[in-house]
Amino acid sequence: MRKIITGAALVLATALLTGCGSGDNPAPADKPASAAQPKAKAGDGGGQVKHEVTLEVLGTGTTSVYYNLDTNRMEQVQLPWKKTSTVTLTTDAEKKVGLGVSVVPGSVTGSDGMPHAAPCVITVDGKKVADNQDGKSDKMCEYKVK
Repeated sequence: MRKIITGAALVLATALLTGCGSGDNPAPADKPASAAQPKAKAGDGGGQVKHEVTLEVLGTGTTSVYYNLDTNRMEQVQLPWKKTSTVTLTTDAEKKVGLGVSVVPGSVTGSDGMPHAAPCVITVDGKKVADNQDGKSDKMCEYKVK
């Protein structure tokens, strides 16, 4: 029970501290920011834009995961963990500003025996758009899907 409460506190604290960040996360240096952006189709008339978004938390064992994708949820999961959903942008505001998706991984035991943030990755349409550098960063993985 203590592990669950400690994990939940870590996840919530991380979400609160990183939720006040500077806005859009740039794409990794090896991937251009436009890599996950769909090209407008001729004659689509400004309709819906769909993206397949996958959230992943890597590692072994169990941990808590808080995510915002098609719903906001916190779960105790077995690692590695993956959740995929289709995100549909329907309004002009969503297409321009983007729709935020994120995953806050709980901690896992590192090779030094100490707890560390589990590695997390977000992919959009099969392209990696965010990660926490294999858990070396204490930040959550987040991205605005446009």
